[in-house]
Amino acid sequence: MSSAIQIAESPVRFEPGTAAPPATPARASGRETGIRLARTAGHLLWRVLKPSVVIALFLVFWEVAPRVGIVDPVFLPPFTTVVDAGQELIRSGQMAEHVSASLSRSLAGFAIALGAAVPVGVAIAWYRPVAEFLSPFLELFRNTAALALLPVFVLILGIGETSKVALVVYASFFPILLNTISGVRTVDPLLIKSAVSLGFSPVPLFAKVVLPAAVPAIFTGIRMAASASILVLIAAEMVGARAGLGYLITSAQQNFQIPAMYAGIVAISLVGLTFNGLIVLLERRLSRWRVQADH
Repeated sequence: MSSAIQIAESPVRFEPGTAAPPATPARASGRETGIRLARTAGHLLWRVLKPSVVIALFLVFWEVAPRVGIVDPVFLPPFTTVVDAGQELIRSGQMAEHVSASLSRSLAGFAIALGAAVPVGVAIAWYRPVAEFLSPFLELFRNTAALALLPVFVLILGIGETSKVALVVYASFFPILLNTISGVRTVDPLLIKSAVSLGFSPVPLFAKVVLPAAVPAIFTGIRMAASASILVLIAAEMVGARAGLGYLITSAQQNFQIPAMYAGIVAISLVGLTFNGLIVLLERRLSRWRVQADH
């Protein structure tokens, strides 16, 4: 009995060249966790860097093409020259003035369009009499380009801020409206029947079932409207304005300040990307169930 105890308590020795002892479950699980974390970090890093690589290649081409003679540097200066012009506009305060003027007009018109389009879209999608009454009127105007009505807005509302905000409202209204109608009408009928069978009244039914299910489609329209509001506003500022990114581009082009013109174009792109990024973050927050399903 004592010899058996001594054998059990004696340390185990491995001669050189023999196989290593198998890993314990704790070590194996730790290695697997580390590998999974490394793969996840690499995947996230690639998702971040992938669009950056494409943009970096484009900027490199922009920098090199004028310098090697592919394009005329007078009409397309190198990117570093454009950056210098943008920094000068920032130092002088002109860039902040023009960006704030464009943003105030765009946000005002976009907010008005959003506040009007979503309720109207829900009413059209849910109530047939409302759809039959408003559809002909909406079909007429949604097929009319916003810029085609710019002279009408200027004649009726003047050349000031009101006409520009109204043009943004017009351009932003229909993308949100149409996607809201589509989102509400394509809600799964089983969800609605289940909510009704559980005793939901119309208001909770809209708030807890219909609108959450329609959020992805509504935000698609919101993103389309955001880009349309900026583009239409820039075009309106090119026609008649004393401040704004559209005015900056037109003024720089007329004075042959080509780097400043391109700096204004880059600023428009950055404003649009910021707009889109904020909307995407808000969409993910309001539809977390959809993000989890996608992943």
